[in-house]
Amino acid sequence: MGSLKEIRIRIASVESTQKITGAMKMVSAAKLRRAQTAIINLKPYSNKLNEILKDLAEAAENIEEMPLFEVRKPEKVVLVVITSNRGLCGSFNTNVVKEVNRVIEESYSEQAAKGNVKLICLGKKGKEQLSKSFEVLQYNEALLETPAFTEIATMAQYLMDGFVNKTIDKVEVVYNQFVNAATQRLVVEPFLPIGNLNDKMQDAQPRDYIFEPSKREILEELIPKILKLQLYKTLIDSIASEHGARMTAMQKATDNAIEILKELKLKYNNARQSAITNELIEIVSGANALNG
Repeated sequence: MGSLKEIRIRIASVESTQKITGAMKMVSAAKLRRAQTAIINLKPYSNKLNEILKDLAEAAENIEEMPLFEVRKPEKVVLVVITSNRGLCGSFNTNVVKEVNRVIEESYSEQAAKGNVKLICLGKKGKEQLSKSFEVLQYNEALLETPAFTEIATMAQYLMDGFVNKTIDKVEVVYNQFVNAATQRLVVEPFLPIGNLNDKMQDAQPRDYIFEPSKREILEELIPKILKLQLYKTLIDSIASEHGARMTAMQKATDNAIEILKELKLKYNNARQSAITNELIEIVSGANALNG
């Protein structure tokens, strides 16, 4: 059992930690609410665009011949990896890094051996760990603090241009999808080429549109907008997941601090009681010695 002074120092240290983790939890909760609001506001617009895209795709002829729908052997692969800039959010970043390594090992090992697997990293933590093994084409950490659609649109356009020019054969996004404050789902989401639209929009009801100009021209204009919006929505999803993960981690840390404080205070009281008992024994022994 440590001395009373040592226990008091530990109690003060744990109380300070508890205040910090509690404050961090409150900050993350506020940021999570803002991120959730952004997702809620974006969802109706995103769903309507996807609904129109599906109807257009069903009505258009030879859609599979459009450049962004072309499926080819993935010789040159780009993974968009979204992590956070800071830690203290549990396994949020570790899971993404592990998943990137797993995907490359299981699906793109031959391409990686030739140096044809490259990354776009959004978030400092992913870049720090993955840049040691793979080439990073683009890196941005500011987007996680202030997500700007124009910057994401530029990044999506870069990927689309690379795919059309055949300098990129496949693009996938690895990130944590927001479920709720306590749950994040690790996702590997295909970005290019565009997959089967009917699978993505099974619940959508067909609409009767009058097309002007032609269906194909509208598709060529609409698809890039939808892909840009999809990448932006993915970023917002990851940001909300990060705040949820950090809020949960800080709640657990605060709960642990409370339990440790209970144990330390019990230990302190026992030590203090023991010290008082020893002092009383010494006083009584001294008094008895004088009387004797």
